[in-house]
Amino acid sequence: MGLNEADTRARLVEPKLKASGWTDQIVTREFYYSRDHQYTPGKIILVGDQVRRGKGKRVDYLLRYTDSFPIAVVEAEPENEPPEKGLEQAKGYAKDLGLAFAYGTNGHRILEYDFFTHSTREIDRFPTPQELWERWKQNTGLEVPQPGRVAEAPAVYGFGEHTTNPLLFPYCPESLCGKRPHYFQERAIREVILRLMRGQKRVLLTMATGTGKTFVAFQIAWKLIKSGWLKQRHPDRPARILFLADRVVLRNQAYNAFSPFADGTSDPRYLIEGHPPNLNRDLYFGIYQTLWSPDEEGRRLFEKFPPDFFDLVIIDECHRSGWGTWREILDHFGQAIHLGMTATPKQDDNIDTYAYFCAEEQEVAIDPEHPERGRWRPPAYQYSLGQGIEDGFLATYKVHRVRTTVDKTGLRLEDALEQGAEVFIPEDVEPREIYTTPQFEREITLPDRTRAMVQHLAKLLRRFGIWDKTMVFCVDMDHARLVARLLQEEFGPETGLDNYAVPIISEEGEEARRWLEDFAQSEKKAPVVATTAELLSTGVDVPSCKNIVFMKTISSPVLFKQIVGRGSRLDPATDKYWFRIIDFTGATRLFDEWDRPAGTPPEVPRGPFTAIIRGTVFHAQTGDRIVGASVSVRTGPNMQQGPIRTDENGAFVFEGLPAGTVTLIVNAPGFIRRELRVETLADEILTIEVPLKPERKGRGKIRVEGLEVDIADEAIFIIEATGQQLSLQEYRNYTARKVLQAAPTRQTLREIWINREKRRAFLEDLRRSSIYPEVLAEALGFSEVDTYDLLAHIAFASPIRTRSERATAFCNREQAFLKRYAEKARQVILELLEKYRVGGIDQLEPEIFNVSPFREWGGAFRISKWFGGVEGLGDTLQEMRERLYPESEVKP
Repeated sequence: MGLNEADTRARLVEPKLKASGWTDQIVTREFYYSRDHQYTPGKIILVGDQVRRGKGKRVDYLLRYTDSFPIAVVEAEPENEPPEKGLEQAKGYAKDLGLAFAYGTNGHRILEYDFFTHSTREIDRFPTPQELWERWKQNTGLEVPQPGRVAEAPAVYGFGEHTTNPLLFPYCPESLCGKRPHYFQERAIREVILRLMRGQKRVLLTMATGTGKTFVAFQIAWKLIKSGWLKQRHPDRPARILFLADRVVLRNQAYNAFSPFADGTSDPRYLIEGHPPNLNRDLYFGIYQTLWSPDEEGRRLFEKFPPDFFDLVIIDECHRSGWGTWREILDHFGQAIHLGMTATPKQDDNIDTYAYFCAEEQEVAIDPEHPERGRWRPPAYQYSLGQGIEDGFLATYKVHRVRTTVDKTGLRLEDALEQGAEVFIPEDVEPREIYTTPQFEREITLPDRTRAMVQHLAKLLRRFGIWDKTMVFCVDMDHARLVARLLQEEFGPETGLDNYAVPIISEEGEEARRWLEDFAQSEKKAPVVATTAELLSTGVDVPSCKNIVFMKTISSPVLFKQIVGRGSRLDPATDKYWFRIIDFTGATRLFDEWDRPAGTPPEVPRGPFTAIIRGTVFHAQTGDRIVGASVSVRTGPNMQQGPIRTDENGAFVFEGLPAGTVTLIVNAPGFIRRELRVETLADEILTIEVPLKPERKGRGKIRVEGLEVDIADEAIFIIEATGQQLSLQEYRNYTARKVLQAAPTRQTLREIWINREKRRAFLEDLRRSSIYPEVLAEALGFSEVDTYDLLAHIAFASPIRTRSERATAFCNREQAFLKRYAEKARQVILELLEKYRVGGIDQLEPEIFNVSPFREWGGAFRISKWFGGVEGLGDTLQEMRERLYPESEVKP
């Protein structure tokens, strides 16, 4: 008999690792392995309003060349198992961690997978740390700097490559910065530094909100400066960095994050706040608005810095801030390395961001399995909201979708007049035939609709918790003020707070800054609700925020992702591990695979990919061709070609498209964005003309008062794998279909239910399909109903029975069964029935004997003697299950 996995590791694997120079002594900070290294905490699984953690990802051995440079993964199998199984696991872990080498072993055989060569080979020993490092350098083409000036480094490293190579240089110590990078942050840091060492000057990081982009930027700066690498660009002066944002709060957050650079005797940081700038610091933090501001002579502040003053410019939220007039600032410092950071994947409205920062990246296939779908230049590293949720680093979410009657039907002004409403039409406005959600509060003000939404939101907050911090996103400043006033009227009297709900629409002014600071702090009780138009959509960290409310229409996927990100941070201090999205305007239609945790992949288009779309984009009113319009084709879930720009004739062309229904997305500055569903045919060219209407600007708003507005419908269930949102009735029907797939008859359902293993597998399958019986029971008002009866009722229209009714029926029907047992055993059975009344069939399992009163009665060991032994007790439990759900109920 061979050794089990634990003994295989201790007796066979670890001696081989040590023989190759890998140590288990982390104190050396180099050439060591981490045993049982868990790199994700496990997905937060939401059941009703309760959470539990899924299983985290753990590797048997993570090999580190230095403390900040992991290089390989080793997975061990029991001695008698083939190492191939371990190798497949190791490959999956290595992909997650961004490592080049994976190993599987049973203690005798060692298999290696090399991600550079995409090949597997069997080896007789583990490579040494230096061998792996040399192979890694050779395959990456890395030019390692020669030791020159002695960099700042812990004494344990000595001098040489470890102190001058920023890849190998240690992270900022936890004693200074308070934390160590997570695995995905390590990957981001490595990927950026590797590109800089190769000579790249433009680099992009795409990481979801809440994943620590500023912390990553700080660690990159720390390694580049402390290793001396960045100084090599200008050896005659200290290395200098500019952190550039477009909001004061983002600038200040970065300034604080870089505080470990201040050593107590000097502080290299400097906040750029006005003229004239201080040119004697090393780390600068500014916003575009300040750098763009002119002095009395008309000279802009950024022009007072020499063009080569900075070695590295870090651009936060670069999708939003680096274009238009402010681009001149980036161009002025064009000699520096530019590191862009964004929370949004490539979309129509951030095409320039990716074109600028990814121009030096290697071009790769969008889908390696379908090269005909085109190629693109990806960012250095991407980490999505969905992946963060799947790993357990970000909060999961629940969608609560609400629609008013006027949003459901639209509004015709003649219908409003017939209702007796007052309609005010400014002279410069030509009314539409019908107004729908996108025009509400932009072109037409409906105070009654806003009141209906606020009243319903108030009901939800009273149900969910009136002290849960909430962000409400409104159409404009006036709308934000109105919503804040109405919510304050709702909750001010009962909470005793003058600032329960406040509009935060500007960073200017002492009161606005105080509200913003207080709202962001978990320990501050008020404000509880903040209403805003744009200000809170990015950059403001409010970890305790539990509700994100959409009262404005969103058409930009980039803005939508930024707003959803406001709720994604975990906050253990307030027990916040998930958040709600309360959607009054259909914004959650913009969810895609970036936002959702992993699940069953949606169906993708199948070939042949031989269809072609040609077209032109023109002004709907003048007929002029629109040059530079953004055009893309969505071919499937989170799959698209483009965006591309129309040429000088307003023309565009897409080739290699699938046959079937695709969505054409067209947008241009100053025009209303359009999405068109078109049908393509294999081997044929579809020609299409796309007129764009100009945006309406500078006109007054129609105002309608006196409307009857109610809540039309709500959808409160979301299928995680697909993002599909269902109403209560739709969710019932969905549940019925899933139950019938597993149990076509009531008799089959009973057979599953009374068998422990089958029941647990069945319920787990339902959960994987986003079906949580306890949540459904609560929504239907059946919280006391046995889960078996709930599912039978939904799938087979069986009568509803509570657990208490089943227990009582058992006592009345099974007197002969009870009389078979002596008094003590009978008392145990009756107590088990009481447990069943509260918790259901799971209470009829052996683990129940560890709780009171069974624990006081001697536990399972002593109680089993009253049933003739352990086997007799087990038989009694099974018979109770069968008798609680008698076969006579399911016979035809």
